[in-house]
Amino acid sequence: MHLEENNIPDFKSLKEVMDFQKSYTILRQQLIYHHENLIEQEKNLLNVDLPSLDIAIETQREQSIQILTSEIDKLKKQLNILTITPSTNFFQKLTSSFRHWYYKRKIKHEENNFETVVNMSINKLVEDYQVKSSRYQFITSNFNEAVRESAQYSLSELERKKVAIDSLNSYIYGALGEQKVVKILETLSDEYFLINDFSVSFLRPIYNRQENDYISSVQIDHILVGPSGVFIIETKNWSEKSLENMSLRSPVEQIKRTNFALFYLLNNEKSNYYLRLDRHHWGDKKIPIKNLIVLTNIKPKEEFQYVKILTINELLSYVNYFKPIFSYNETKRIVDMILQVNE
Repeated sequence: MHLEENNIPDFKSLKEVMDFQKSYTILRQQLIYHHENLIEQEKNLLNVDLPSLDIAIETQREQSIQILTSEIDKLKKQLNILTITPSTNFFQKLTSSFRHWYYKRKIKHEENNFETVVNMSINKLVEDYQVKSSRYQFITSNFNEAVRESAQYSLSELERKKVAIDSLNSYIYGALGEQKVVKILETLSDEYFLINDFSVSFLRPIYNRQENDYISSVQIDHILVGPSGVFIIETKNWSEKSLENMSLRSPVEQIKRTNFALFYLLNNEKSNYYLRLDRHHWGDKKIPIKNLIVLTNIKPKEEFQYVKILTINELLSYVNYFKPIFSYNETKRIVDMILQVNE
């Protein structure tokens, strides 16, 4: 299906697709409103986080200063003790001299790097504060832009779905028309059998001499089989503009091709043997096939050869007009044969 090919698995029915089309503007506004709330919540959280981070930075700075100062003081005390303690021999003097040099060097290193070490201890907190502070200032000064950035992906996905669905408008409204026809036909008695989405292909195309046309495959919206014969029904949910559109394929030509193919399948020696229709004393009975085009909106004023053009409200009375010529068992065998060739 087109929607699955476009990675849109959200919809389970035609109604859901049409509901989406109708509510697109509302859905878009709801998305924006949702992201406005998200940005407002983010702003409020930042308003709490920033003072907390400020306190955390100052606390960490004081702790680091206290630890480093304590370490330097400890080194100075050790140096002082070393200075006032006399050395009794050469080895002790040498050791004392080395330790004296070491402590002085260590103290100098600690003092020179004091601020660097303190700053390193709060570096991550400061970076976090700067990022959050920058974000808070951006949201405060550019709230709508922050909302747009936040909603950008969701809105683009919503728009992508709309574009994909809008490209299917003709299919959607065609399917809607077919559903209306199915609903009407399902009110007929149990003597009638409805086959939807009929499709058949021929390994060897059949030749329609009258039209000089080789038919390799046909498709039709509905085939209704009843006591009075077979009705081929093509549904169109066309507007008046569509009726006048010269580029659209003629449904009359389409249904005539299907009629020829179906007649070929049902009315031949092999079919007669399979169907075993009750014989008439005049000879083998033919299966009549009637061509119907049902317009769910508006129909043309003109009439056409070989095809009956009806509105959806005229459909039932037209079908019921014809008198029965087949028994229930004969009707069922015709249906079974059509189903066998339906792809």
